[in-house]
Amino acid sequence: MADAGTIRTFEDFVKVHGLLLAAAGVPQSLYRKLFEKLSTETFDAGNYFQVEPVDDGRQRRLLLITSDSMEKESDIFLVDHALSFRLSDAPKQLQEVPGLVERMASLMCVDIDLNSNLEDADNVGIDLNDSKLSVMEVVEREVQKVKKEGNGAVVWLELEDLDIDDDVFLSLDLPSKFHDLIALSLCGNKLKAPETVLAEIVKFKHLKALWLNNNPILQNCDDSVADVIIHNCPTLEILNSSFTRKYTGWALGFCGGIYDKDNPGCELEIDQSLQGLTSLDLSNRRIHSLQNKGFSPDAMPSLLYLNLRGNPLDDHSISDLQELLKAFTSLHALEVDIPGPIGNSAVEIVESIPSLSFLNGVDTAKIIESGKGVIDSMLLPRLPDWTVGEPLIDRVLNAMWLYLMSYRLADEEKIDETSIWYVMDELGSALRHSDEPNFRVSPFLYMPDGTLKSAVSFTILWPTKNIQYGDECTRDYLFGIGEEKQRSARLTAWFHTPCSYFIREYEKHWQNMRSASSSLVNKSSTTSSSLARSNGHPLYVYTDIPSVEEFLTHSGFKITTDPKEADIIWTSMQVDEETKKAIGLNDQQFINQFPFEACLVMKHHLAETVQKAYGSPEWFQPTYNLETQLSQFIGDYYVRENCKADNLWILKPWNMARTIDTTVTGNLSAIIRLMETGPKICQKYIEQPALFKGRKFDIRYIVLVRSINPLELFMTDIFWVRLANNTYTLDKKSLFEYETHFTVMNYRGTLNHMHTPEFVKEFEQEHQVKWSDIHSRVKQMIRMVFESAALVHPEMHSPTARAMYGVDVMLDGSFKPKLLEVTYCPDCTRACKYDMEAIMGGGETVKGRDFYNYVFGCLFLNETTHVSPL
Repeated sequence: MADAGTIRTFEDFVKVHGLLLAAAGVPQSLYRKLFEKLSTETFDAGNYFQVEPVDDGRQRRLLLITSDSMEKESDIFLVDHALSFRLSDAPKQLQEVPGLVERMASLMCVDIDLNSNLEDADNVGIDLNDSKLSVMEVVEREVQKVKKEGNGAVVWLELEDLDIDDDVFLSLDLPSKFHDLIALSLCGNKLKAPETVLAEIVKFKHLKALWLNNNPILQNCDDSVADVIIHNCPTLEILNSSFTRKYTGWALGFCGGIYDKDNPGCELEIDQSLQGLTSLDLSNRRIHSLQNKGFSPDAMPSLLYLNLRGNPLDDHSISDLQELLKAFTSLHALEVDIPGPIGNSAVEIVESIPSLSFLNGVDTAKIIESGKGVIDSMLLPRLPDWTVGEPLIDRVLNAMWLYLMSYRLADEEKIDETSIWYVMDELGSALRHSDEPNFRVSPFLYMPDGTLKSAVSFTILWPTKNIQYGDECTRDYLFGIGEEKQRSARLTAWFHTPCSYFIREYEKHWQNMRSASSSLVNKSSTTSSSLARSNGHPLYVYTDIPSVEEFLTHSGFKITTDPKEADIIWTSMQVDEETKKAIGLNDQQFINQFPFEACLVMKHHLAETVQKAYGSPEWFQPTYNLETQLSQFIGDYYVRENCKADNLWILKPWNMARTIDTTVTGNLSAIIRLMETGPKICQKYIEQPALFKGRKFDIRYIVLVRSINPLELFMTDIFWVRLANNTYTLDKKSLFEYETHFTVMNYRGTLNHMHTPEFVKEFEQEHQVKWSDIHSRVKQMIRMVFESAALVHPEMHSPTARAMYGVDVMLDGSFKPKLLEVTYCPDCTRACKYDMEAIMGGGETVKGRDFYNYVFGCLFLNETTHVSPL
């Protein structure tokens, strides 16, 4: 790496960043342009692109607005990061950084009910200061404004979030004051009585648009209220977010951004004003018919983009709609539901409307070429939901998974164990998905001083196809991920995928588990032979573990520094055939590990082992390997969602300790996106665990394995209780709190050690249970765990293998044991750090320094002091 301060020239830039440039996939032709923009911090994308709201403001898209076309790989742009964080820090950062949660809520479109209760804030020009004024002040201000500007009568009135109830509404006498009104917003007030509101509304003879969103009048009634209003208001074209059957070109112009508070359109020739309209979003307007004078090629000859998603359009046949849209010869891009009222397949729609270049963001040539369409991009977007009054921070934490990207830092010595998640700025976040994107994005670390310490993170954006003015700019959310990596299933993070398919996959998976073998391995009581030498000399032990070397004082063993002369190899490293050959070990030496023990100590293999042997036993939570069983998991999630069952899950990396990259969430998009930081299992979270003084806990048991066939297991008569530091809760924000939901405090948080007899006594008193009954169930479960390994992987047996494992157990609310994981445990430093109390046999105290004497005595000399057979 170059020395600090050396990034002065283009050559320096390439020398330092060469690997990053290659990893990001940046074309070499753009290296110099990227260097120039990075070194001068040039953010010029705003000169080329425009962000436009779609889907009633629930999401945004990015359009090319330069008059000239942009050629493939002709330019590169910097995108800033609006938010960067490690996952556990997200709530804290949103709470503590001024203005951050408001910016994120706006960027993610989850504040539209707060900023405006109209269906399209950009079109209606709402004054956010209105809420600070009384209703009378607002009315008077509107009157004075019109008089001052000399515009005639008030025709557009917004009375939002002013606590207007039925009595106040009557006292305002609006029809007398504003008899020419064409648009009235009463969003977010306290109107209740339909008859009161209707009696006033019908007095407006020219009303075209009325918004009553977030009033009790709509929350407490069905569609009959809307029907009565529409029936009695003959000029009404828009009610709340819906078109009435009386809509004209005025409603179309409102959705196209032509008409708003500043340009109400009441005195214009509607048909003429639509002539220049190029983009029209009619999504989710409850439109039944497009047979309308305003909706015609003559009225809108320049229309390039049309969004009809979410409308029934049930007054037409499929062929009639196709013929109508075919007449729009300038129509370049169309968004519709598939299957839906326009057609049952992408190919059918494309073939019927020849002018189209893009259908739902997919190149029509690609759709025709595929023969069946690119199904993934035909799906409806998964838009975030929230409840009225839900805090902004909760809305953002739920919606962010639709926008997040991630990277992991690394230097020459190691890779960071936890990923950085980030949100691109407003421009970058407006890039929507396409299977055939025209842009590519990639995170990039710029090191102006040539060191990682000076690194500044950006996202870079460049065109991968030739694009024209008005084209939507898109990226592939799953770049480089094909069906061999479950692409279609992973798109569920952003789109509503077919529930029925995933539920069928789940049902097949569940049926396979129900039919899993329940046969047990031979429970022979035959024991392994002792290793004691006939001449009475001790057994030589070679170890690379300091605590074993220090505390193994049993007269039957002697430490040696020469592995070749050792009878027992007790090591923390993996010993395979190459290692044996390199060190000079022989097949008569005993090693503290079993072949194929990964079937137990790696989380995804443990799940597979248990499920193959027993299906879904009560003591093992439903578990999915997301790398191979994502579809089955999604089906399980949908079934629970439909049944309104608990749907909280914990994601665990396959082979990481100390709860690194472990997350608890009930957000389906989050679960799928978290696959990006490494392979994981997804396990049903124990939402109602047994608690100790209000806190979550789990228990580490030490299991000694002398033989797999026959199965010989022993459990030390002590265990370690691991306590969470915070009171247990399922509050959403608590899911980010390590010290609430996790118990391993050796590495994070305050470590609280509790002696075993003390815990048992207090637990029995708190819950009025007998610990001996719980302990008996735990022992039975642990034996079944190792039986499953012996059944599924008989090749695990080796006559010269002995091993020690840690088994982590949690109790549910009924005090039934649940297996968390099995860990390879050649060392147990906690056994030497603390005194250990035997919970069996009268509670005799065992000093920590004696731990390895009992372990080695059991495994190699068949001694059973302070261990219990399983």
